[in-house]
Amino acid sequence: MRAPYMLCALKACGYDPADARKCPTRLPVAGKETHPVTVAEHRKPEYMNSSFPSGAGQDTGNTPSGDAQCFANARLVLPDGIVCGQVTVTDGIISDVAEGTVTPEGAIDCQGDYLLPGLVELHTDNLERHIEPRPAVDWPHLPALIAHDAELASTGITTVFDALRVGSIHNSSARYGAYARQMATEILAARDSGCLRISHLLHLRAEICSETLLEEMAEFGPDDRIGIVSLMDHTPGQRQFRDLEVLRAYVGKKRGLSDAQFVTHVAHLRELQKLYGDKHEKGAVAQARRYGSALASHDDTTAAQVAHSGRNGVNFAEFPTTLEAAEACAEAGIAVMMGAPNIIRGGSHSGNVSAQTLAEAGILDIISSDYVPSALLLSAFRLADIWQDLPRAIRCVTENPATAAGLTDRGRIETGLRGDLIRVRTSGPTPLIKGVWSRGERVS
Repeated sequence: MRAPYMLCALKACGYDPADARKCPTRLPVAGKETHPVTVAEHRKPEYMNSSFPSGAGQDTGNTPSGDAQCFANARLVLPDGIVCGQVTVTDGIISDVAEGTVTPEGAIDCQGDYLLPGLVELHTDNLERHIEPRPAVDWPHLPALIAHDAELASTGITTVFDALRVGSIHNSSARYGAYARQMATEILAARDSGCLRISHLLHLRAEICSETLLEEMAEFGPDDRIGIVSLMDHTPGQRQFRDLEVLRAYVGKKRGLSDAQFVTHVAHLRELQKLYGDKHEKGAVAQARRYGSALASHDDTTAAQVAHSGRNGVNFAEFPTTLEAAEACAEAGIAVMMGAPNIIRGGSHSGNVSAQTLAEAGILDIISSDYVPSALLLSAFRLADIWQDLPRAIRCVTENPATAAGLTDRGRIETGLRGDLIRVRTSGPTPLIKGVWSRGERVS
C-alpha cells in the first residue's frame, strides 16, 4: 500500500501502482497546478560555493571518479514539483537534469523510484553515542567516527554537522571535561585522509552554563571550518528543563546522581549562570562571528527569548519548546527546526510542543534527526502525509537546512550543485532507501 498522497498522484497520471518499473511523465503536488513543468523552469543557483571559508564546504570523504553517471527513469523530487526524468553527475557535480522516460545505455535504471537530494543534518548527538557507547567508556575515536559516518550514509544523510559540546564543568558531582578540540582535530584528519564517506562539517554547542566555555572556544579559528555555533543554556528551571523532574530523570539516567547530588548539581548550575551567563553568551556570539559560522538558538520558550535571539543574529532556532516561541520565530524570520523523533512519536518525549502542531500551523522549516539518524527521511515522509506535499516536506531535510547553515552548493537537484542523491522506494508509508550517492560516488 502506498501513502495516500503518493497514490493519488500516481492515479492522476494514469499510472498503474502495480507496475513499479514504469515512471509517469509528471506527478502533481497537492494544492498546486498540474501543468507540465520543465527542468529549465527551476531556478539556477546564483553561485555554487558555500559561504564558509575556502574548503569548508568541500567533501573530502570521497573523491569523484571523473566518470559521468546517469540516473534515469526516476521521479525527480525538485523544490516545487515531481517530474519523471534523469540526472547526470560528472566529476561529483550535477551536469544535466532532463525530463523523460528514456533510460540511456549504461545508466542506472531507477525503475520509477524517487530520486531525492542527499539529506542535510544540522544537529545530531549520534557521534557522542559512538565515542561513549556506555557511561565513562571512551571508544577509540577513529573507529567510532567511521561507524558513525557509515550509519549516517545508510540513512540517506550526505552532509552532517557533527555536534561537539564546548564548555565544561569540573567542580560538580556531574562533572564533564573538555573534548571538542581534540575531537574536531580527529574529524578533520579523518576527512583529509579520505576515511569518511559523506561530508562532515562542525557544529559547536556552546554551553552557556559552564565554567570554561570561552577558553575552549578560543582554541578554534576560521581554519577549523566551524559551520554552526548554537547557544545552549541548560540552567535548571527554564527552557527545556522548566520542569526539574524532567532534568532529574535525565541527569539521573546519564550521570547516576543521587537525590542529594542532584540538588547540589542544580545549585551549582544556577550559580554558574549568575556568574558567567551574560559573559559567556556575548563571548560565544563574538566567537561565532570570528569563525564565520551560522548562529542558532536552542530551546527558546518565550517570545522574549526569541526576540533576544534575533538581536544576537540567530539564523535558525533549534527545538523551540512552545507554540509561542515558534510563532515568534516565524514572525522574526528565524527558521524553526524540530526533531524527527518528535514527528514520528507524535509528540516531545520531554513534554514540549509537538512538531506536528507546528507543521499544521505552517511554522516548521527544518527537521533534525537529533538522536535517531534513521528518523530523518521517515519524518519527511510523515510530513508529506500531513501537508499532502512531498517536495515541501523534502525541502525540510535538504534545501532548508542547507540554506540555514549557509551552504549554497547542495540541497537541490539542480545543474551545478553537488551530486548528492538518494534513491527511495516506498512500502506503504515507509521509505526504503535503495541507494545513496555522495558527489556521485555510491556510499550506501
